Amino acid sequence: MLRQFQASPARARGFTLLEMLVVLAIIGLIAGLVGPRLFRQVDKGKTTTATTQVKLLRGAVENLRLDIGRYPTAQEGLTLLNKAPADPALATRWRGPYLDETVPLDPWSKAYQYAIPGRDGQPFALYSLGADGQPGGEGDAQDLGVLPAN
Repeated sequence: MLRQFQASPARARGFTLLEMLVVLAIIGLIAGLVGPRLFRQVDKGKTTTATTQVKLLRGAVENLRLDIGRYPTAQEGLTLLNKAPADPALATRWRGPYLDETVPLDPWSKAYQYAIPGRDGQPFALYSLGADGQPGGEGDAQDLGVLPAN
């Protein structure tokens, strides 16, 4: 006594191609409006991260200077924060490592730059080249940190 029901044509009907295209167009418009704003926030976050990391690295370099009596040379660079100097006289005063881990890369996966001297009378320059990895630039491609003398 089981009765089999046949689906009526109205119930079996799926989405038409036109309906699916309209929905995809609406999703595309929403993504087009929201996407650029979202990516601007990501770029802004990377810039903030680079600025903060430069400040932390500057503090580590200053602590190093207090211990050994001088800043790292351009050749020693930031590696002196994790590795004792080759000069035995300086090595005895070195109290490192001054960072918990290795020197971090900037948010764009490039090494931070260290140079002597810095701009505006700063004893050293410590900076990121920004998103493009090239000196200069604007927006997220600008150099961040204590910049070198020209």
